[in-house]
Amino acid sequence: MTASNYPFSKVHSLVFLIFTVVLSMVTNSCDNGYIPKPRAYFRIDLPEKQYIRLDSIYPYSFEYPVYSKVVPDTFSYSGKNWINLHFPAFKGILHISYKEVNDNLHSYLEDSRNLVVKHIPKASAINEVLFINKNAKVYGLLYEIKGSTTASPYQFYVTDSTNHFVRGSLYFYVTPNNDSLSPVIDFIHKDIEHMINTFEWRN
Repeated sequence: MTASNYPFSKVHSLVFLIFTVVLSMVTNSCDNGYIPKPRAYFRIDLPEKQYIRLDSIYPYSFEYPVYSKVVPDTFSYSGKNWINLHFPAFKGILHISYKEVNDNLHSYLEDSRNLVVKHIPKASAINEVLFINKNAKVYGLLYEIKGSTTASPYQFYVTDSTNHFVRGSLYFYVTPNNDSLSPVIDFIHKDIEHMINTFEWRN
């Protein structure tokens, strides 16, 4: 019996079967199948590190990177001598607040600790680095808050333990994804350490 004598449904099924077999043979004959590409992020060009000293109109001073910009903090809740260190190329801001110490250092230290603890739900780890400069009377603690979605990867405080207290917190005004921001976070981390190491009080 020729194909023309088959009922239409049987001819249709036979054509479909032949097409499926041929397609399968062509697909399997390829040496390389589809391999998904690994996750990648945009390349970030990091500038050369150079520093200048903060103007002494504030009761504190430190060296900050030339690719950042010092802007007075003008929010209503801000205190005197509060500043923001903007990193425009990275959409990051280091908030720096200043408070005078009047037998209330313990409460400032506790407040700083509580602000770090708030990040625990999204943090994978919190590391602490102690800074002591007896000659400059600068004593501080740097918190490294690890985690891919933590809002603030670094926070710190410095004090002379008698008159001055400064607190800093780094934020990026983009959707938190610290895996993609990792090169920038590491880059600014070195700047924060440099700031703390060059910190001085202005009486």
